Amino acid sequence: MIVNGYTIEAGANLAGANLAGANLAGANLSGSDLRGANISCSEPYVDNDPNYSEPTGTSLSGANLSGTDLSGLWLERVVLVGTDLSRANLSDAYLRWAYLADANLSGANLSGADLHEADLKRANLDGANLDRADLYGSDLRGANLAGARLAGANLKRANMDGADLRDVNLAGATMPDGTIHP
Repeated sequence: MIVNGYTIEAGANLAGANLAGANLAGANLSGSDLRGANISCSEPYVDNDPNYSEPTGTSLSGANLSGTDLSGLWLERVVLVGTDLSRANLSDAYLRWAYLADANLSGANLSGADLHEADLKRANLDGANLDRADLYGSDLRGANLAGARLAGANLKRANMDGADLRDVNLAGATMPDGTIHP
């Protein structure tokens, strides 16, 4: 598939590519380099709006982004529902208000990522690195965080109801009630 002159395929070098507004739902970009790419979304996701439809910006729903380098990328409000981001590098990525429900983030590097008010319901974060991540107000209901690293993470006001927290490293993390984990 060709989008804005870029070949969309596994292992693609899309560093700096302009993919704003592209429909990449279901695309296979595993192992690709997307550093500095323009992947934007213009409208917020509203969970309780009966008239809601997916935003008009870039959609990566159901895409395969396993092992992809998305480090430092601006992904505000991007729709990544059901997307495979296993082993992806999302360190220092800006994912505020991103919709990551049911996404597979197992083994992903999200250290220093801004996930402020992101929707991570039922996401698989097994073994993910979320050290120093900002998860303020995020929805982690039913998420699998088993074995994840959240050292120094901000979980203030995060909803973690039903989340699997087995063997999670929370050293120095700010908990939902504002206390600091020892």
